[in-house]
Amino acid sequence: MSETTAVKTDNKAGKSLNVRKVALIGMLSAVAAVLMYFEFPLPFIAPPFYELDFSEVPVLIGTFALGPVSGMVIELVKILVKLIIKGTSTAFVGEVANFAVGCALVLPAGIIYHFKRTRKGAVLGMIAGTLTMTLAGMLLNAFVLLPMYAAAFGGMEAIVAAGTAVNGSVDSVFGFVALCVAPFNLIKGLATSVLTFFLYKRISSLVKR
Repeated sequence: MSETTAVKTDNKAGKSLNVRKVALIGMLSAVAAVLMYFEFPLPFIAPPFYELDFSEVPVLIGTFALGPVSGMVIELVKILVKLIIKGTSTAFVGEVANFAVGCALVLPAGIIYHFKRTRKGAVLGMIAGTLTMTLAGMLLNAFVLLPMYAAAFGGMEAIVAAGTAVNGSVDSVFGFVALCVAPFNLIKGLATSVLTFFLYKRISSLVKR
């Protein structure tokens, strides 16, 4: 095989790989966007405007299969697809929160798995991602997301009161974040990780094909 022929072959293989990657990102984003419609509250943990869904499962699967950057792209496309189809009911605060907290989960998980491609690496990555998501969710809600939501929907007093209705110990923004937001994100991260752990092995073979 000549050098020119080898270069052409490599170029074709590279283009084919890129097309396949884009197709996989699109497919996983679409599945994640659909899963966003199946959401439910955790009434004993957080107020009803915090709803749990499993849209991060295909995002995390894509992160492990394609890399952390692709995981962020899937997260972003998921949000955009949802906005195009359904719009927003939270003045975009919910979508910003979903993207930021989702990235806080998949980025650490994807980076750790990138350097340790074993089951143990995946588990360590998901544990790190869940803890990072919980901490990031607390900070983002306290200083960015809750003030944004309060400005659009009735003020901070109403948000704290909603938290107090769930947990009588909530008496401030930081109490709300510690006693409502943190447990909610911890449960979401753990549930997402467990589902991904059992599904990834089966789905990854299809993704790699």
